[in-house]
Amino acid sequence: MNEEPVRRINFRAFKVLCREMSTYEDLNTLFSEIVELICRSFEVKACAILLFDERLQELFHVASYGISDEYLEKGPIPIRLEDSAICKGETVCIENMTCDERVLYPKAAEKEGFVSMICFPITCRKEIIGMIRVYHNEQLKLAEYDMDSFVVLNRLLGLIIEHHGMKNFIEEIKSAFSNLPLRMIKGIES
Repeated sequence: MNEEPVRRINFRAFKVLCREMSTYEDLNTLFSEIVELICRSFEVKACAILLFDERLQELFHVASYGISDEYLEKGPIPIRLEDSAICKGETVCIENMTCDERVLYPKAAEKEGFVSMICFPITCRKEIIGMIRVYHNEQLKLAEYDMDSFVVLNRLLGLIIEHHGMKNFIEEIKSAFSNLPLRMIKGIES
């Protein structure tokens, strides 16, 4: 008999998380809080946030919880845009990491004790800017409500990442502008 997965996200805790996400000034602290909260709330083995580097066409880790340094340093994670489900905005569920061809490092996953993985794209507008990976030491099935909640969480996270990027860009412009000689900025400041 196929049982329906139990909902794991508490709506009240989810609202608090979403509200708190918008108040963080430091992205690294926010990322660390999110991966730890996901592990504790969902009672899963590990979680990681990876961002997409468009130039290298690779994902790089920015935060993790429950993952060894050895696993994090296993090698690059290239993404082929033309055939990657995650780049199409789809959630990817891998039930057995040791024998699924989409897993680049199955032996490392087995050594780490990971059996299953769910990858949720982090999006901003219609662009994929990263992903949250949830790992577990047994087959992980989430209720549709939980899957939808992750989609909402990741869209909010994408907007926050973009906001911080724009804020940093504007600060750099201001800094560069303030270093210009006065004769060059005369008449611009009005």
